[in-house]
Amino acid sequence: MGVVNVTPDSFSDGGRYRGAQAAISHARQLVREGADIIDVGGESTRPGAQPVSTIEELDRVLPVIETLADNLDVPISVDTSKPEVMQAAVAAGAGLINDVLALRAPGALETAVQLQVPVCLMHMQGVPATMQNDPTYGDVVSEVVNFLSARTQACSDAGLAQTLLLTDPGFGFGKTFIHNRSLLAGLGRL
Repeated sequence: MGVVNVTPDSFSDGGRYRGAQAAISHARQLVREGADIIDVGGESTRPGAQPVSTIEELDRVLPVIETLADNLDVPISVDTSKPEVMQAAVAAGAGLINDVLALRAPGALETAVQLQVPVCLMHMQGVPATMQNDPTYGDVVSEVVNFLSARTQACSDAGLAQTLLLTDPGFGFGKTFIHNRSLLAGLGRL
């Protein structure tokens, strides 16, 4: 997966691909280098990040998704938790939703059921603005497994087929280095 963040404050690329043309050029380069899916994000989820409005997120991602969907032969994913962005991004050509909140935002689950595209459900303790403020777990692997199982079941109960669901333990999202290492060692349980 190649990640294209069209944000000024992403931790992975520091806002280098903020403009649509820079983002599109970067996505093409990622595909040339072997990426078999491109994930487009318009709201930073780095530690300490503040939320952006739906309009701002749409303005960032839609031109990029539309162009990439028309010009690349790989699936396009949208990294969002907002139902309105999910809907517009899929209409623009995204074929997958990557949600750091695991469809817990109001209306997100219902929107995903309506869209019937694959969804990646991620675990995160807290929200980006505060997630690294002393994350605590009794047993990080069990807690992440239980969370992802519960979210998968909620999605299934709402009408999303299991075959449309992917899970992500959320390395680095509300976790310390020790938590991340434990999750890596316990991947077989996920």
